[in-house]
Amino acid sequence: MSDLSKKKVLEKRARRERAHQRLRQRIVGTAERPRLAVFKSSSYMYVQVIDDEKGATLVAAASLEPEIKGKLGASAANKAAAKLVGEKVAERALAKGIQKVVFDRGGYLYHGKVKELADAARAKGLQF
Repeated sequence: MSDLSKKKVLEKRARRERAHQRLRQRIVGTAERPRLAVFKSSSYMYVQVIDDEKGATLVAAASLEPEIKGKLGASAANKAAAKLVGEKVAERALAKGIQKVVFDRGGYLYHGKVKELADAARAKGLQF
């Protein structure tokens, strides 16, 4: 990787982190409405339902889990993976009695994988 491409990667990551900090000034998860936080790596997608008052993760799902990864085949970081992760986190949240959440897109654009994850979670009954 050349110095120029490393610099671009670092700038992109810094932009996303700044955007996430701006979002977090407004979005806070409570016990009644926890925060649904999204993180994407180049290989996997991770989602957590977080109660920020307690600082505790209530529910989590990721595309690296064997049951999700087994359904995907080749890639665990595409829209199909995002849809499965969204469905799984919604099922787990509803099983714990969590129906309403605040969506934290993690500084990512609400497009593509993030939108697919959100739509799948809504389709399973999670409200945000």
